[in-house]
Amino acid sequence: MSLSKQSIENLLDLVEIKISTLQVLDREDAREMKCLEGCRDELSGMRGQGKAMGRRGRPRAANDTQLAATHH
Repeated sequence: MSLSKQSIENLLDLVEIKISTLQVLDREDAREMKCLEGCRDELSGMRGQGKAMGRRGRPRAANDTQLAATHH
């Protein structure tokens, strides 16, 4: 079964969000983090098999910084 480029991008975004919110407090959390990082790497590899696709838009941190700068 193959996934569309859009599906891979959406899944990759979801995995990255989960990684960014996960707090590693014990071994179970560490195992989950390792599993999520493996999933991210696998999805990135699937994304790289087709045309080289960059991420759409700016990274979230860049957007947050720019928004903060314009609102002050």
